[in-house]
Amino acid sequence: MTYVYPVISRRAGGVSVGINLNPNNACNWQCIYCQVPNLVRGSAPPIDLAQLDSELRTLLNALVHGDFMAQRVPAEARCIQDIAFSGNGEPTSARAFPAAVELARRLRDEFVPEAKLRLITNGSLLDRADVQEGIARLGAASGEVWFKLDAATRQGFARINGVNLDTASVARRLHRCATLCTTWVQTCCFSLDGQAPDESEIAAWLALLQQVQEMPVAASCPTDRTTQRTTHTPPSPAGRLAGVHLYGLARPAMQGEAHRLGRLPADWLETLALRVQQLGLPVQISP
Repeated sequence: MTYVYPVISRRAGGVSVGINLNPNNACNWQCIYCQVPNLVRGSAPPIDLAQLDSELRTLLNALVHGDFMAQRVPAEARCIQDIAFSGNGEPTSARAFPAAVELARRLRDEFVPEAKLRLITNGSLLDRADVQEGIARLGAASGEVWFKLDAATRQGFARINGVNLDTASVARRLHRCATLCTTWVQTCCFSLDGQAPDESEIAAWLALLQQVQEMPVAASCPTDRTTQRTTHTPPSPAGRLAGVHLYGLARPAMQGEAHRLGRLPADWLETLALRVQQLGLPVQISP
């Protein structure tokens, strides 16, 4: 398949049906922990929506009505947890992103209405109207966004994500995302050259989370009343973050800096989680 793939996701807690809108391995970021081989800078190619529809329908049918689960998935993971826009680059760079969200919603409702629709994004394109439209559609389907936030200083963004960003623009986009759809921050935690993130970077990251939480709250957020009962996470007020995912390195990085990266002990993540909780945010940890 070109666009659709299944994976057993430790963070989703079961089978995740992935939608890859970047089969050209192109992304506008180049994170040093990225697992995509032959990663190049760029955007998603034109998407064949008819092919995406056929592939997603075929896989969902095999998972729900066929023997795929029995043959290929351990018994404890035989549950479709989500349909996730996550692939070999930034999914919102696809101009067909809003249409792809609607397509995924339609097939989710047909095959697995209890599954969550998710978007895993670096959030860098949230100033685009089409991206906001796609995320609003996700919100209307009781979906979730997992918004990448690995740093909170210009130096940290450059070192980890390979991009030149200022904190104010990231905070604005993160807040905007949270007004459109339930939004979790996801942060990859690792050592670099044998050193854990220093206190100044951690403090800046916590300050950005607090800044977003203190921004004005919208009156309401888009929800689909017909599917809200299937939501795994209680909806947060529009503009407020639902929580933070802290996760460690689980698979080898495929970038040139891979040899510089190392896993952090679980108690390091737990200590950071306590500091996040002091901001009033739920935390999920995947060491």
